[in-house]
Amino acid sequence: MSDEYAGILCVGDPHLCSRVPGFRKDDYPRVALAKLRWCLEHARAERLLPVLLGDLFHYPRDNANWLMVELMGLLEGEILTVVGNHDCNANALDADDTLSVLLAAGRLRTLHGSTWLGQMNGVPVAIGGTNWGRALPESFDRPAMDDPRFVLWVAHHDVRFPGYEESARIGCREIPGIDLLVNGHVHRQLEDVICGTTTWCNPGNISRVNRGDATLRHVPGVLRIDVSEAGWTRQRALVPHEPFEQVFHPEIQGDSLPAGDSLFIRGLASLQRFKTTGGEGLREFLEQNLHQFTNERVRNEIAQLAEEVLTDAEPA
Repeated sequence: MSDEYAGILCVGDPHLCSRVPGFRKDDYPRVALAKLRWCLEHARAERLLPVLLGDLFHYPRDNANWLMVELMGLLEGEILTVVGNHDCNANALDADDTLSVLLAAGRLRTLHGSTWLGQMNGVPVAIGGTNWGRALPESFDRPAMDDPRFVLWVAHHDVRFPGYEESARIGCREIPGIDLLVNGHVHRQLEDVICGTTTWCNPGNISRVNRGDATLRHVPGVLRIDVSEAGWTRQRALVPHEPFEQVFHPEIQGDSLPAGDSLFIRGLASLQRFKTTGGEGLREFLEQNLHQFTNERVRNEIAQLAEEVLTDAEPA
């Protein structure tokens, strides 16, 4: 089966869930699932091996049955993945996490500790991966793996790419034996980094979850890698999507609030215009406005009540 592949399609962080996350105002669960469907259909049409870059799910557990049923129908054929931080309820994947169901059912194959070996257009290829929270390899022993001509590694880490230095924990470096390392986790596309014989790439994700300037500028896409006797090439392909303003609620504007007894009450009323399932609007509003109360006891009571309500609204 692997001989039929022309290359690889890297799909970044689908963040599937059955509840609307963040400040999305559309039917996010269906939209995110449709994006993954497009990616997998595109891979089949172009003879590309799909590789997920982690965070298949937004919430690690308690995903609705309808989502799992439709997802099981999409995950046909060979699909590789690494485990992302959103896939795990704790520090590592366990049997209670939704992703474990798909792995046990054989719908996905994890790359962590299990290198994929095959041919693409007659060229020997190896694909390995590292789960979130695990150390990247110091090198890759090609002779021990039948000496593949092209080696791809997949990770889900906070990597120091240009424009992401403030949050990075891992620096780019040459990893002998690895030609290309493709990273998930960081949701926006970042500039490639070349370290010796290893190229580091962060193509960004396919599902815009959080509202912000970085998301506003991000265009959902996937990374296509073509392999041939002449070598390997990469290019980013756009995934069909709607404009930013059509999928995200606007930020609260104080001068447009309806009349009321106080600015705080008027602000709470404005939240009715863009209620979100996870309560992100309320969290943001409280962070910006609790300072109005000079009485510390009042501030603490409001914050505690909000936390209790929001905790009950979130999945375990």
